[in-house]
Amino acid sequence: MSPAQGSAVRGRTRWKRFATVVVPAGFIAGAIVFGQATGAIAASFSVSGQQFKVSADRLEGTGFVQYGGVATEKGGDPRNPADPKNHLVAVSGIASAKLYNLCQSVRIPNLPASMVIRAGRDANHPAEATDLLIDMSSLKGDATFGNIQIGIDASDLSKGGANAKGLQGSFAQQADSVTITGLKQVAWSTTAGTFKLTGLDLGISTGSNPEECF
Repeated sequence: MSPAQGSAVRGRTRWKRFATVVVPAGFIAGAIVFGQATGAIAASFSVSGQQFKVSADRLEGTGFVQYGGVATEKGGDPRNPADPKNHLVAVSGIASAKLYNLCQSVRIPNLPASMVIRAGRDANHPAEATDLLIDMSSLKGDATFGNIQIGIDASDLSKGGANAKGLQGSFAQQADSVTITGLKQVAWSTTAGTFKLTGLDLGISTGSNPEECF
């Protein structure tokens, strides 16, 4: 990636490689958890012990930020970085997003079943979200960023919404716009100011190999 402001960056986004950029070695678990416990990193709710999958043919976003954070399960101690109920995540914030052919799936615990939600399958009527915040562990796709800033202090982020900020002194990046095609994401949580699911279709898939988004 080129850090020059005003340029567009295009690349294959595989989180195992990208994590060394977004969450460098200096951004240790203790600092993240301490920041959350003192209010420096917002944690709006305890996450379940399950991750879920999200895919979309294309995401178009205005106002994008990304920084490191932590998701804590119910009963976890956010002050203890060694607690197995604390999960390091990459937090992505998007002020306004359109998602084309959106899919969300989650396995139902202890059952051979999954819940699958689809929306925005009409190319003229995508799913739409505002003030989107995602705690993710994996992200893949082809991404283009407009006017990107790489290495900004996470507490100075300004483009992803009022709550999309990280811990002072930690690495972050932001851009005026982002487009991701072939998006495949695994996440612990998603919050949004509004989430419009045009053409919502929710179903339960059962069997030895229940349906998932990917």
